[in-house]
This record gives sequence, structure tokens and C-alpha cells, in this order.
Amino acid sequence: MTASYRSRIIGCGSFLPEQVVTNTELSERVDTSDEWIIARTGIHRRHIARDGEMTSDLAYQSSLRALENAGIDAQEIDLIVLATTTPDNTFPATATKVQAMLGIQHGAAFDVQAVCSGFVYALSVADNFVKTGQAKTALVIGAETFSRLLDWEDRGTCVLFGDGAGAVVLRGVEVSADDDPARARGILSTHLYSDGRYNDLLYVDGGPSSTQTVGHVRMQGKEVFRHAVSNLAAVVEEALQANGLTSADLDWIVPHQANKRILDGTARKLKIPAERVVVTVDRHANTSAASVPLALDEAVTDGRIQSGQLVLLEAMGGGLTWGAGLVRWWN
Repeated sequence: MTASYRSRIIGCGSFLPEQVVTNTELSERVDTSDEWIIARTGIHRRHIARDGEMTSDLAYQSSLRALENAGIDAQEIDLIVLATTTPDNTFPATATKVQAMLGIQHGAAFDVQAVCSGFVYALSVADNFVKTGQAKTALVIGAETFSRLLDWEDRGTCVLFGDGAGAVVLRGVEVSADDDPARARGILSTHLYSDGRYNDLLYVDGGPSSTQTVGHVRMQGKEVFRHAVSNLAAVVEEALQANGLTSADLDWIVPHQANKRILDGTARKLKIPAERVVVTVDRHANTSAASVPLALDEAVTDGRIQSGQLVLLEAMGGGLTWGAGLVRWWN
């Protein structure tokens, strides 16, 4: 009989650039104010990569911390999946650069691009590799230097984003036929969606095959907000129903940190108390694919997330893409 496996998150880590930009500092470059930004987004500050500090650098540092937290050597990794919208180069995949930086010369490494949903997508991809036995130990990273895509004269977008990286280590554990699903620990399920009809709600107006430039972020904020609250609530409900659970069973929600209004709106729609939602957007801003693992690592490090607790990861991004992953915490 073919063995079956479940992925467990055995370690997590994160990294933020040293340079911090406050709302007051931004107001010196663009027509905005600290009060205006906080009222509309909940953001107070963000970390911005310095010149020469690349996505691969942030990804590498977060990976080192995740490996240390997992208590394993990099040579045990046989799969790297890196979610990013801001790769170092058009090609090769930034994941292969991180692979080389870690001294790994075996296995596979590749990037996943689903913008702010990227980490949830990457987690799902790696989880499926582990579940089928194609990988035993996977490194899943969300890393962005999103500030490189910003139009610093557009106050509707430049105040929203920051840079950073987060990573988790997955380890496959064999599942026996008599295991009780209700008590299972690890990644219980992942759920992914996209709808390309809404490309123009959140996009970058550049690219190698269109303008041969990097381009800048463009967004229809009100429409993105409307779709975000509706889609995220639906995919969270789907994840819970797939596992015979309700929102009352959740110990923590670790959402994509788009802005505070979306976090609050989704929590209200799901009737989930605000104290069960991990929030870092006030200090990190929207770090796209890095936001979920950054928030997850913070909540694990400060002791909020404990072994045996039920944790829901969710995100929505350009595409539109969205998804969720349900995890019974193990370590």
C-alpha cells in the first residue's frame, strides 16, 4: 500500500529591512499626512529595502531563521517554493538564487507568482509535493521588495506597501489508516481561487512582454476592498466546512495584511472576534506575498500561537487571486 503523508510546519522565520519609513516622512514626499494614512489603512510605518538589497537577500535571511527555528540543516531541504512579485531578475527564478545561497545542490527550487496571495499558493504547492511523497522537507518563502514597484507620487498606493520576507519549513509525516482526522496536526487543507476578469483592479503597468519596463502599481481601491471582504469570507468558510469546523473553532486567523479596514471587514463578516486576528499591518504595511509568513512568525515567536491550536491563513491579491489554508499547529 502506498504511504500517505501530511505536512507539518516545523519552523518559521522572518526578516525585515533595517530602513523604516514613517507616515510623517512620507508626507514630506507626497500630498498626505499621518492622520490620513492611519484613518484609511491603519498603517503607521513600513520597512523599505535599501539600494542593493534584493528580494533574494531578504528571502535568504528569513530562510536562515526558519531553518534555525526548525532545528535542521539546509541540506535536509529538497524543495524550495518562493512566492514573489518582485524577483531579482526576469529569470532565473529567485528561488534558485536562495538555493545557491543556502549551499543546496539537490532537489528543486522555483518561484510562484500570485501577488499578495503568493504565500498561500506556495504553501499549497509545497504541501501537495509533500503529500504525494515527492518531497520530504520543503522551504516555503514569501519575499518582496515591493517598494521597487511604487509610484512615489501616487498617494493612493505608495503609502500602502513595504518590504520584507517570511519563511516556513514543512516536514512530511506519514499518516496511518487509523489516524483520527479530528485530532490531526499539520496542514489540514488548502483552497485556491482566481478570476482574471478583474485584472485591471490591481496590476502593474509594465512588464517584459508589454512595455519592457518594470512599471508601477495601479489600483482601484474601493473595488478591491469589496471583492476582498466577500472572497476572503467565502474561502474561509469553505476551508472550515471542508474540515467539519466552524469559525468558533478557530484560535487564530493570520490574514494577508492589506489594510486594517479589510481585516476588520472580513472578521465582522465571519463573526470572528478581533482579538483572534493577528495584525501587523500597522508596523509592516502591505508586504504582498511576505505578509502572511511575517505575521505568522510574529505570532509564533511571541507565544500567541500554541501547539494544538487551529490557525487559518488567508490572502487575496492581484489577478484577482485568493486562497486559504487551515493548519492545526504542531511544534
